[in-house]
Amino acid sequence: MWGEANRLDKLKNLKGFLECFTSNLEFFRQMYDSGAPQEMELPGTMAKYNIFQYLLVIRVVRPDMLVPAISKFVSQKIGDYFIVPPAFDLGLIFKDSGPTVPLIFVLSPGADPLNNLEKYAESKKK
Repeated sequence: MWGEANRLDKLKNLKGFLECFTSNLEFFRQMYDSGAPQEMELPGTMAKYNIFQYLLVIRVVRPDMLVPAISKFVSQKIGDYFIVPPAFDLGLIFKDSGPTVPLIFVLSPGADPLNNLEKYAESKKK
């Protein structure tokens, strides 16, 4: 982490990061321990950082939380459309299938495509 903080301080727009970092160690300890560090506001002169610079700080302090922070970045810059998965529409997907083009379901824990198949079959009966 210290090496990454030193490299961050060498960036032109983040000069002085190390000084702010070392003078706010308690804040960064809280950020490190937080379950949602991407929601925290930076202290002091770091409060002026833009959202991309904030991503760089998250990468230094909590690289494991970079994906949620990037999702927040994308949502703020170009919209939720790019991070929210599309609704599953079996009817639309079924139109693309055929005897030589099967439907393949990649299952994850908690997924239940059978429920959607039954709903689709019932709607076709009506």
